[in-house]
Amino acid sequence: MRLKLFISFILIALVSIASLLIVVRQSAIQEVHTYMFRGGMAGVEGIVTELENHYQSTHSWEGVEHLLGITGNSQGNRRGNQGDSPGSGGMMGGMMNQRLRLADAQGNLVLDTEISDVTGKLSGIELRQAIPLQLGDEIVGYLLPEGGMVFTSGDDTDLLNRLTRAAYVAAGVAIGFALILAFLLSTRLLRPVSALTKAASRLADGDLSMRVSVQGDDELATLGQTFNQMATSLENAEEIRRAMTADIAHELRTPLAVQRAQLEALQDGVYPTTDENLTSVLEQNILLTRMVEDLRTLALADSGQLQLEKTPTDLLKLVERVLDRFRAQAKEREVDLRFSAQGECRILSLDPGRVEQILGNLLSNALRYTPDGSRVETSLDCSADMVVLSVYDSGPGIPEGSQELIFKRFYRADHSRSRSEGGSGLGLAIARQLAEAQGGILTADNHPKGGAIFRLTFPLEDD
Repeated sequence: MRLKLFISFILIALVSIASLLIVVRQSAIQEVHTYMFRGGMAGVEGIVTELENHYQSTHSWEGVEHLLGITGNSQGNRRGNQGDSPGSGGMMGGMMNQRLRLADAQGNLVLDTEISDVTGKLSGIELRQAIPLQLGDEIVGYLLPEGGMVFTSGDDTDLLNRLTRAAYVAAGVAIGFALILAFLLSTRLLRPVSALTKAASRLADGDLSMRVSVQGDDELATLGQTFNQMATSLENAEEIRRAMTADIAHELRTPLAVQRAQLEALQDGVYPTTDENLTSVLEQNILLTRMVEDLRTLALADSGQLQLEKTPTDLLKLVERVLDRFRAQAKEREVDLRFSAQGECRILSLDPGRVEQILGNLLSNALRYTPDGSRVETSLDCSADMVVLSVYDSGPGIPEGSQELIFKRFYRADHSRSRSEGGSGLGLAIARQLAEAQGGILTADNHPKGGAIFRLTFPLEDD
């Protein structure tokens, strides 16, 4: 990974430097050519442009005198000065008394700033030293300034070669710096990745306590935070799994031991094989069967495979039906089982069997807490945006800080949740899972008047 990142940085640097060299070289060729052969060294590059523009507009060199600062009635054929006509004095003022000779495309002299009656033509050497005046690719004349530096056609090649060598040296220095920076950057960028790799390897080997140090707020820091969150989740899941395994073993061990002892007593003839003794064995078997079924329900809900059979359900009639099944148990303990409904409850799309299971678990839990001769209140409140089913008992309430813990598997807030009284510690966990599977919310809290109150809420969608 480090080598790939290092090579990537180097390739980017090389492509950038090579592109820069090409662009700089082409620009240098143009600028050097302009500077050396378009009058830059003689300070007449502006006049060259003016002369070319004049020829383009007139297609001849007639009337070009004013561009070079020459007046028709000048004495001694002196060049114009700052007092000459506008457009000529300013141009010529920058040439510092430099002699200029203008020739046509064949080299015939057209104008000389120091001779009035100019004749003849430029020699071969002078033509090579003169500045060609061009319209596109066509040479239309030559301007020969005297007094500046003189260049021949081979001078630009030598200068360009020198500039190219200097550019190569600069590129070599830049590549050296790029190598150093690429190494440093790749090392720095891969340091947290390397730490994550080692941490992930240890995590895969079973060390769920492994965490990585997170610095900054960039993408790598976010990756580190995500890894730590994942490791924490795995560690918590492993702790829950171990605790659940121990709890299941503990919960199953007692009824199995009781059942085995009873069967051995019947087998050895200690107890006679009567209906009463067989009923005791059957009760232990029913308890085990219910616990296994509860565990299966939780496993299906955790994996998202819990099957729901939703049908249009009248929640009011469902609550009354479930309450009727508990009235005999409540009457036996002289518990007043009350029910009230408010609002107009519409038909909901629910799994009635699962809702009955939720309410049954809540009522069983409430009757287990509620002292004899007290009461359990169930209410159904229907509004336009939600339906709330509440079960309130007159028991001791929920210990502070345990409102969420009571929905964990095998959790018992106090001794009233004992196995001898029928509680397995799974009822409330199952109730919450079944509620959430149907889009509901199950919460628990202490009632202001004492006791615990459980609320099952089903949000309603707009029609």
